[in-house]
Amino acid sequence: MPKGGKKGSHKGRMRTYTSPEEIDAQMKAEKERKRVEQEEDGGAAQNDVAEAPGCPGSGSDDSDDEGSLKRKGGVEGLIEIENPNRVVQKPKKVTQIEMDEPRQLSRREREEIEKQKAKERYMKMHLAGKTDQAKADLARLAIIRKQREEAAKKKEEEKKAKEAAAAAARGINSLSLK
Repeated sequence: MPKGGKKGSHKGRMRTYTSPEEIDAQMKAEKERKRVEQEEDGGAAQNDVAEAPGCPGSGSDDSDDEGSLKRKGGVEGLIEIENPNRVVQKPKKVTQIEMDEPRQLSRREREEIEKQKAKERYMKMHLAGKTDQAKADLARLAIIRKQREEAAKKKEEEKKAKEAAAAAARGINSLSLK
């Protein structure tokens, strides 16, 4: 038999639905409750403004105590505990932050900056032709230039040879026609 037995099981029963009238009534009650709370808060704020701050009979001290208890949730409002190990962070002003010495970089940030500087140095040396890769590239370019010059010379010679052959052929043709 399963845990809990058959008693108390919701399966097999008819479902009950909330009627629209009940939902409307709940919504109205909720709105009314919120409105009353806002009036109480608003009324207390207006009373504090209306009363003189130096009057001994003002109830603002009591409302401030209640408000501070409401803000603290749970046990904090009831028990005040001071933790000696807890570091309370004090808000810094912008002027204090700017006057402080520059913050220390983390190891990753330092390594990233060093990597970028090394890359820039390498690129400068590469453009100057001082790296092994740059030397290899320049040698390869020199070889390619030489090959292209030779190909251009060869092409020029072939062109001249064709023109000479064409001129000789015209000369023969012109002699045979005469």
